[in-house]
Amino acid sequence: MRLHVGCAMWTHASWQGRFLPHPLPPGERLRSYATWCNAVEGNTTFYATPARSTVESWARQTGPDFRFVVKLPKPITHERRLIGADEELRSFLDAIEPLGPRAHALWVQLPGSFAPTDLGTLAGFLRRLPSSHRYAVEVRHRAFFDDARSAGLLERVLAGVDAEWVPFDTTTLFQSPPTSDAERDAWAKKPRVPRRSVALTDRPIVRYLGRDATERTIEGWREWVGTVAEWLREGRSPTVFIHTPDNADAPMLARRFHDDVRALLPEVDPLPEPVAAEPLTLF
Repeated sequence: MRLHVGCAMWTHASWQGRFLPHPLPPGERLRSYATWCNAVEGNTTFYATPARSTVESWARQTGPDFRFVVKLPKPITHERRLIGADEELRSFLDAIEPLGPRAHALWVQLPGSFAPTDLGTLAGFLRRLPSSHRYAVEVRHRAFFDDARSAGLLERVLAGVDAEWVPFDTTTLFQSPPTSDAERDAWAKKPRVPRRSVALTDRPIVRYLGRDATERTIEGWREWVGTVAEWLREGRSPTVFIHTPDNADAPMLARRFHDDVRALLPEVDPLPEPVAAEPLTLF
């Protein structure tokens, strides 16, 4: 059994010298991160399609079992809302091709205004995508969570192309008022939707957002530990991303989540040993 865990990024200022060696060239940071976690969210591709040479560097720094869940660019999902974006999509698919099997899923994150009435557009878009990739969709409109009929319609659209529904669990964040600037910022920006823990495919993906306080983050993911363990028993291959508002301890927390699942299922493969945070020297 293999559980993949990761963070929203592979480099963060607060990780340098703590989780990752410092100084460390930008072209080596992903390699170092990959000794802490075996998956990462590809959030940067939302803002700009990377150069193919950049993606080739990502592939060189990671093994074939490492997982990228790569977000489609904003012009496709938010500006054009999945319509008339063929050129942007072709450029994106060409750019990420060097990832090969590391591109675990292409992530279609839709804006909060994308409603059940737009499902026809989503269905048409997904049917036109190449079958060489797996796809995962994140929705934020409340109707998909509050209305059973809307949720069922979305599930049928996704099932038609074997795509996954990605939950972004923010319930722990919104349990009580924020206590830090990072939490206040997250309160203003993150979607406030109910927790959803239903897997549609053999490769479920979870995005979990905790708090800046470690103990509250761990307490909030207890239900996910049991759910992920059950998915593994069923033969599924889950990927779980651990976020906090400041992400200061995210690599450590991702490994802690992995440890909590292994406490229930010792047969889950262990994560690699992290590299030392101190840079190597000749002396």
